[in-house]
Amino acid sequence: MASPSSSRLLVLLLSCLALALLANAKVHHHEFVQETPVKRLCNTHNIITVNGQFPGPTLEVREGDTLVVNVVNRAQYNVTIHWHGIRQLRTGWADGPEFVTQCPIKPGGSYKYRFTIEGQEGTLWWHAHSSWLRATVYGALIIRPRENKSYPFEKPSREVPVILGLHCATPWEWWNANPIDVIREAQRTGGAPNVSDAFTINGQPGDFFNCSQKETTAIPVKAGETALLRFINAALNHELFVSIAQHKMTVVATDASYTKPFTTSVLMLGPGQTTDVLVTMDQAPTRYYIAARAYVSGQNVGFDNTTTTAVIEYDCGCASDFGPKIQPAFPTLPAFNDTAAATAFAAGIKSPDADGLKVHKDADEHLFFTVGLGVFNCKPGQLCAGPNNNSRFAASINNHSFVFPKTDSLLHAHYYKIPGVFTTDFPAYPPVQFDYTAQNVSQALWQPVPGTKLYPLRYGSVVQLVLQDTSILTPENHPMHLHGYDFFILAQGFGNFDPKKDVEKFNYVDPPQRNTIGVPVNGWAVIQFVADNPGVWLLHCHLDVHITWGLAMAFVVEDGYGELQSLEPPPVDLPMC
Repeated sequence: MASPSSSRLLVLLLSCLALALLANAKVHHHEFVQETPVKRLCNTHNIITVNGQFPGPTLEVREGDTLVVNVVNRAQYNVTIHWHGIRQLRTGWADGPEFVTQCPIKPGGSYKYRFTIEGQEGTLWWHAHSSWLRATVYGALIIRPRENKSYPFEKPSREVPVILGLHCATPWEWWNANPIDVIREAQRTGGAPNVSDAFTINGQPGDFFNCSQKETTAIPVKAGETALLRFINAALNHELFVSIAQHKMTVVATDASYTKPFTTSVLMLGPGQTTDVLVTMDQAPTRYYIAARAYVSGQNVGFDNTTTTAVIEYDCGCASDFGPKIQPAFPTLPAFNDTAAATAFAAGIKSPDADGLKVHKDADEHLFFTVGLGVFNCKPGQLCAGPNNNSRFAASINNHSFVFPKTDSLLHAHYYKIPGVFTTDFPAYPPVQFDYTAQNVSQALWQPVPGTKLYPLRYGSVVQLVLQDTSILTPENHPMHLHGYDFFILAQGFGNFDPKKDVEKFNYVDPPQRNTIGVPVNGWAVIQFVADNPGVWLLHCHLDVHITWGLAMAFVVEDGYGELQSLEPPPVDLPMC
């Protein structure tokens, strides 16, 4: 047993260490949002931006730093900002999803997001979480290691955020270059929204488009150096394949979690996901395309079939400049429906340190959630542009189509125990079991039940969740994002999940850790997390059209014991509805 003096010395040393860490931590202050004219595809349109930038500013911090972002809404729409992938430990009020953790910031209003980044390193991002404003309101969030701490790989010569997005200007008058108009029209008719006309890389469509060649994103490099490219998929409704002509990519992190390095020629990112890759510039000194296009797993689903490009330009160190006159080499990209390529990429991602992983073989909560599409019957007098023009598109989890409240936020109602905003009876299993991936699912199962139901979790409970795709209307790969948590992916597969056989596939050694997972088309995924962050946390499909149709639910995690296991009180400037 340690002596009292040695115990006091240990406490003193720990205190000094804590003070040293705090001394190195910084507080970063920023201020956002406004409306800005932006020219793309030969047309100038007013779009909602942050500080006149599209994409918005890259926020660069170190692990342990605090971010204070004062959002002053100078736009014409309500807005909130979500810090995608940030754990928000005890600071759920800063998470940002509209009517979940806060009421929206009204035009002319403001709200100060304040949170500390703990135990996370790598690439995340921020975006609007109000209607479809994230089409233009987004940016990178780079978390570097603390001072005097290094990456778990050789330091790259340069680091470049590569943000994959979409362009919203279109020749159809009813869109009017405004994603808010797109979703409002879809909500009015109950039909599917129109697709975008171009993807972008760092805000530019690339030189395959009119009026875009001069502004195509260019990344200067030197022969022999290794660059860290931080890919972010900020597109609204598309998963994307990405490749670089004649260059291999070594994946070193996904969703701000380090991975075992593995080399690939193709990435696949769902909306919300990030992937950090090392690229060694070992080819002839000329120009090479980075190219991205859609991965589409749904059948008879309209999609943007364009290809966006950026250019890697070598500095050849020679007297002559080959410049933009040299046509860049173009990479080989998978076909838009190449599920095998998407599956192979996901299978390559593993966590690096088996000894440090907190994976549990036993769980306190065993949940089974079906995810997929459906329809609501058309009511008398409604305009209905869904299937057969007599229905409206819907989406659901466990046959419950999520309805966001309008009079209060879920977190505010939970904290102050305000009745009537939500119930806590979200089902742990689908109310009706059926052949989830059958080709012809009975139409009796097509209609979900609308409601605002949450699932309660005890603080500290280990949660094991099966996410099962369904083939109602069409099977599809669903990028599911859980707010407030990272989770381990224990297994993925195709067909209906079999609890007896598929448990043998569970990876307890080096499962990948993410905040957004692609549930395979006509398949399933099993994730695990520990409910150690009190608050209300949204789980939803990051295809924005699907969350609009109701493919969401929320967990309410109760406080534990004492202050450090309890949600902080709400900030004084928290917006009210």
